[in-house]
Amino acid sequence: MRTHKARLHAIKSLANQILSFDFRPIDDERWPIATAGAHIDVHLPIGIVRSYSLVNEPGGSHRYVIAVNREAFGQGGSRFMHDRLQVGDVLTISEPRNNFTLREDASHTVLIAGGIGITPLWSMIQRLAQLKASWTLYYSARTRENASYVDQILSMATTSGGQVYLNFDGGDANRMLNIRAIIEATQSDADVYCCGPLPLLRAFDAATADREARLIHREYFAAPANATSTESAQDQRFNVRLARSNKIVPVGPGSTILDALLNANIDVPHSCMSGICRACETKVLAGVPDHRDYVLSDSERASGTTMIVCCSGAKSRELILDL
Repeated sequence: MRTHKARLHAIKSLANQILSFDFRPIDDERWPIATAGAHIDVHLPIGIVRSYSLVNEPGGSHRYVIAVNREAFGQGGSRFMHDRLQVGDVLTISEPRNNFTLREDASHTVLIAGGIGITPLWSMIQRLAQLKASWTLYYSARTRENASYVDQILSMATTSGGQVYLNFDGGDANRMLNIRAIIEATQSDADVYCCGPLPLLRAFDAATADREARLIHREYFAAPANATSTESAQDQRFNVRLARSNKIVPVGPGSTILDALLNANIDVPHSCMSGICRACETKVLAGVPDHRDYVLSDSERASGTTMIVCCSGAKSRELILDL
């Protein structure tokens, strides 16, 4: 994945504990155009990489804007960005990737957002408005003060004919969005997108289980709660052969392929470490992967030609990877 040097052009407060970061090229470089739902990796000077959805208007190449919720009990990335980054800082960012692609020819698009999960959906709303397409948004947050882009979304709904339903539940589980009722009220040929906290996504998965799979789209900001480190680690020993150097890297029980590669000083792009961002996707040349990620499609898994190495393993004694 290509990277670029970017200067932090502006920082703005969007909501309680949520800031936007506007990155610009450090010269006259034009960056790749980002599509709705895309994200970038931000390489932080504390040695970690984090993925964030782009929120700026789709189709632009002069800036990338992200929104970051300060996670008090996270792994430090969001706290560093909120507390330490300053306008003028230069960071490394990746080119956009999109695991949450908007289907632009849908008969109708339903968007369901919880909290900071509005970020990829806001870029989709902007694109749907450009297309003069039919859309409905259900947006839930703890309070209005915790919700980003509300005024812009309402304004865009007015000008583009979209429908918006806001739900501020105050943290009361009894006042959460009724996902099943939303899905039951949604036409069967509509495309439905969901992004937000894990309880919302679990409810979404249950409510859409009988829907046509190609019309159902979700994006995780964290791996499901039942995806423990032992489930992503491997139960058996196997070898990874690196096709470009013919080096063999053993992977033992309790380790992931990415763990073994990094321990062997093999540099592999990575970010989430839990199978939700696709940063470490690697081409498989031989062997049978044991897929345990949350981003590959069923057809991609069945092909056996690609895998997410931060969480997946092997069903064969050896994997040959294009590394």
